[in-house]
Amino acid sequence: MAVGTLITVLSNIPWGQVVENAPKVADGAVKLWNSVTNRNKPDAIQGSQAAAEPPSEADRLKARLLALEDGVTSLQDQMQASSALIKDLAEQNTQLVQRIELNRVRLVRYSVATALQGAVLLAAVVYLLLRQ
Repeated sequence: MAVGTLITVLSNIPWGQVVENAPKVADGAVKLWNSVTNRNKPDAIQGSQAAAEPPSEADRLKARLLALEDGVTSLQDQMQASSALIKDLAEQNTQLVQRIELNRVRLVRYSVATALQGAVLLAAVVYLLLRQ
């Protein structure tokens, strides 16, 4: 019985929509992964002048500020990618929950119908047995 129920539930899942939305979810996951793994690393100071003399305090602060701005931009990109991915997953989850609820209602209806048919059959058997 459990295998039959599982097959029924799996057959009622909107696989077309799941497959249709899968590339969006995968793209969102890839974008999120890339934004997390490919963080911009602070660039080394280039040029012969930088090698000849140490950077001043203002240059170091400016470099730190630029690095922090890059970090904030990277975090914002990650947050946007995460939000898009979460939105797509939430939409798919909502569709699946709606289908499961529909299956639950159908199962209750079929159970009630089966119980009524069983009661009618039992009443018919009792009637036939008492009639003799």
